[in-house]
Parts: sequence; structure tokens; C-alpha cells
Amino acid sequence: MKHILDELEQRRAGARLGGGERRIHAQHTRGKLTARERIELLLDTGSFEEFDTFVEHRCADFGMAKVKTPGDGVVTGWGTVNGRTVFVFAKDFTVFGGSLSEAHAAKITKIQDMALRTRAPIIGLFDAGGARIQEGVAALGGYGEVFKRNVIASGVIPQISVIMGPCAGGDVYSPAMTDFIFMVRDTSYMFVTGPEVVKTVTNETVTSEELGGATVHTTKSSVADGAYENDVECLLQMRRLIDFLPSNNQSGVPHWPSFDETERLDASLDTLVPDNPNKPYDMKELIGKLADEGDFFEIQSGFAANILTGLSRIAGRTVGFVANQPMVLAGVLDSDASRKAARFVRFCDAFEIPIVTLVDVPGFLPGTAQEYGGLIKHGAKLLFAYSQATVPLVTVITRKAFGGAYDVMASKHVGGDVNYAWPTAQIAVMGAKGAVEIIFRADIDDPEKIAERTREYEQRFLSPFVAAERGYIDEVITPRSTRKRIARALSMLASKKVETPSRKHDNMPL
Repeated sequence: MKHILDELEQRRAGARLGGGERRIHAQHTRGKLTARERIELLLDTGSFEEFDTFVEHRCADFGMAKVKTPGDGVVTGWGTVNGRTVFVFAKDFTVFGGSLSEAHAAKITKIQDMALRTRAPIIGLFDAGGARIQEGVAALGGYGEVFKRNVIASGVIPQISVIMGPCAGGDVYSPAMTDFIFMVRDTSYMFVTGPEVVKTVTNETVTSEELGGATVHTTKSSVADGAYENDVECLLQMRRLIDFLPSNNQSGVPHWPSFDETERLDASLDTLVPDNPNKPYDMKELIGKLADEGDFFEIQSGFAANILTGLSRIAGRTVGFVANQPMVLAGVLDSDASRKAARFVRFCDAFEIPIVTLVDVPGFLPGTAQEYGGLIKHGAKLLFAYSQATVPLVTVITRKAFGGAYDVMASKHVGGDVNYAWPTAQIAVMGAKGAVEIIFRADIDDPEKIAERTREYEQRFLSPFVAAERGYIDEVITPRSTRKRIARALSMLASKKVETPSRKHDNMPL
């Protein structure tokens, strides 16, 4: 028996070496960890249970029968993150460049199926060169099997993709269908076609970083939700993210102990909004003072910064924050901000995460660039997402809520459950100056009359009380009590149930 156990141990040791010491050294030289090192960092110590350690490809073409490595370029299995089950697959760049073969794909789909059956999150760590060319259509078929399972699992279990090296060709479409994509700066990139193909087809000369690096995808394309400086920081942040997420769409959000008083009052909020209605303030400060211990995991911080999205906790339970950011473009809604927020609202709704919306929005951004770019449809995405959401929706208007943007930002009319306003709130079709110049166009040449009319308009309409008189605002609250009021509202809404008409699926304005 001993010799059999020794042989098993030798086989395991060989599989753990992946492509061998030389290639592992090359991986480290590039500033990257190996697949197994990444998994060890991501999961709780000693919790990883590996599957299919000894799987090998079955390709015999182009001399491949003589080149086989146990594991076939991907490490798969499950473990725990702070005690909660998570499934994981990690592409191993030291073996065939992490390229996908039929057997490689089968390992991934097995893990996807197990994650779906057990209703647990799945995390994919990508560091690969695309399909294995020697296998041809068999590799493409493998991609299709993976893609189909991404779609089936969507909205059922959280799916997270972490790009930690090259991710090209067919490899990019699986991450694109998951809930979140994160990248590592300087060592990771994503693109459908690489720089050489781009040069051939379009005659553009571009580097991998310029074409699909972390900066491109976090600030321009919005493909990625965030980027980190190195593998270690990235994986530790993924552990933090998992702590915010429910295991599946029916388990409810996790509950973690908090040292923060649920009904804490914060007097500093009474002076957060400046007296000058055109002066900006940082909405992140408000989120930090509402969230348990100020903990806020921001999503897409580098893209459409005029709106904030991210995850926090209130009373120990996860909530999603959507907030206009007056520090950027005065918090206006544009195409990018609308798409960003709509995507996040739909994620929260899919996984029963309550949404807190903080409103300070002067309207939608005007201009030909926005109109030509489809602002109408992009704005409708956010409107659609909020109107469709059945999770608890708590809204706080801190200052401006003008025009159609008032309706869109989780107003009572589109499904807001509890809608509060600060005394500084201004709820109207538009600002006083623009409104007076339209209503009293005949007095436009009389500065004194215009000034008087403006004061009248501000006193009558630029306050939360007209909306409160009609029940559109449930209560005008003191800023210092905001955390307490939100926490109580969320507790009351915990049993919320919404009946929706039967249908195959909606047809949202994509």
C-alpha cells in the first residue's frame, strides 16, 4: 500500500508544479502569482478541495499526444471565504499558456454545474491566451458550453471574474456575462482581437495595454468594475466583496456583527449640504457616515463618477447604494451614469439586496453628444431598472431633484417604498432661474421683477414640502437622523412582497 500512496503523492506533486519550475519562475518575474498561489490567497487557509487534478487533454494532432500536463491548464475546486462556500477555477498560464481545450472546458463546466446545484458563488481567475488552436472546433465547443452555463447561472448565483493576465478572444465573453469583472493594473488586459490583428485589419498601431488594459476598461469601456495594483491586493479585495454578497438569489444577504450603533445620530450631516445651492459636496462622505463603520465597497469608481454605486452594510446587513455625486458634473445624469446605475440596480434586485438611493440631481445632461449617443434609451434603462425592482427601495433627497431625473432616481412614482427628504431638498421641474425665465418671459427685461419672481418660485417650489403635501415624500427628516431612519425603514421592509404579471421576460431598452 505504501508504494501506491507514494505514487499518488508523486503524481500530485507533479500536477502542482504545473508547467514546471522554469515557467513558474517566469510567472513570478512578470509580477504574477501562479494559479494555485492565487487560490490559496483567495480562500480560507487549508479549505481548498481540488477536483480533476489529473485531467489531461485528448488531442493527438500537431504532436500534442506527446505533450501532456496533469490539470491541462486550469485548477478547479471549492473552498470557503470566511466560512462560506465558494467555487473557483484558475487558469494556469504555465501550462499551454492557460489556453482552453475540450478537457480544460469540461473542468470549468463541472465546477459551474456544481456551483449552480449547491447555490454557491463562483469565481474565475483568468490568465490565458484564448482557445487552444491545435484543438480547433473542439475548443470553440468548449467555450460555448461555458458561455451557456454563465447565462443559466445569471441572477441565481453571484459570478465574479478576475482578470490577472492576458484574456483574449473567446476567453473575454465568459467574464462579460458575469456579475463583476476586476483587473490587475499593468499585468492584465482584455480584448477580442490583439494588437497584431488590429494592425493588420485597421492599420492601427497599439499596445496591449492601450488596447485593453485595466485603465481602458475601468475608465473608458466600463467593461471592468475595478482594478488593483497587484495580485495580492486584488484577491484580498475579492474576499471582502464575497462578504457583502448573498450565496444565491434566495438565501438573503449575509448578516455580520457590527460595532456601529444602528440608531446612531450624526450632527455633522446637518451642515453637509452648503448654503449655496451651486456649491458641491462629497456624497461619499454621506455614504461613509450612513454605512456600518464607514465600510463602502465601490463599484466602477473610475467610470461615470457623477454617480456612485457600491455595497455597504446597515445594521449588519448588505445594502446597495446608488447616489448622485455633486463633485462631478454637479451629479447630473448622462448616458454613462444611467447605464452604470441601471446595471447595479438590476444586480441588487436579482440577489435581493435592498437599495438605498441618495439624490442630488439637477437633471439629465443636455447636448448633441448625449442625444446622438442615445441618452433617451440609456436614461430609460435606469428608469426601467428601478421600476422593475421588487427589493426594498429607500430614497433620500438631500438637495436637488429636478425634472425627469427626479422620477428616475427611485421616486415614489416608480416604486420607491420609503422616500425621505432633507429640509434642504429642492424638488421641481427645474431650477428657479430657468423656470422664471420661461413662466415670466414677458418680464425678462426687468431685473427687479425677475428677481422678485425668482424669490417667489424658490419659496413656493424649491423645497420638499410641495412634494410632501402630495405624499410623494413620506417625511422630511433631519439630516442627523438619516442612518436611524434608513435602518428602521429597511427593517420594516424586510418582509416586502411584490406580485408581478406573468410573462416570459421583459424587453428592457438595451
